[in-house]
Amino acid sequence: MPEIDFNAVVDVIRKEDPRYDRKAYAFVREGLDHTVKDMEKKNRERLRKSRHITGPELLHGLRAYALDQFGPLARTVLDDWGVRRCTDFGEIVFNLIEYGVFSKTDTDRREDFSDIYDFADAFVKPFLPRTPPSPRPVPPASASSAAAEPA
Repeated sequence: MPEIDFNAVVDVIRKEDPRYDRKAYAFVREGLDHTVKDMEKKNRERLRKSRHITGPELLHGLRAYALDQFGPLARTVLDDWGVRRCTDFGEIVFNLIEYGVFSKTDTDRREDFSDIYDFADAFVKPFLPRTPPSPRPVPPASASSAAAEPA
């Protein structure tokens, strides 16, 4: 089977479906590789049977990869690429499937990428302060400190 020129395929896809930046396609491909490697570390036996990753597994892997690569800017970067919700990742995946870059099983569907997580919760919340800072108590004014201040 001839090797697929990923960049050429993405160019063709983007002519038909320009919603997503070419960087989003590269990110999903790299994120898939990252997810597979991460899953191999965690559950070698499962991937020995099948290297197939489900939609939700890929989404969680893409989330982890985005946070690792972009930190607090993850949501901003993804938004700039046109990726604003989980279903956008699914659209990219299925575009790549349609052109033979990725493969799928008979049970894989676009709906597998629906509402797995909210982007604000996934990419913004991890960087928000855990608890609001408590106000510092103001010491009560004493008669001696009030007298020491110049008028």
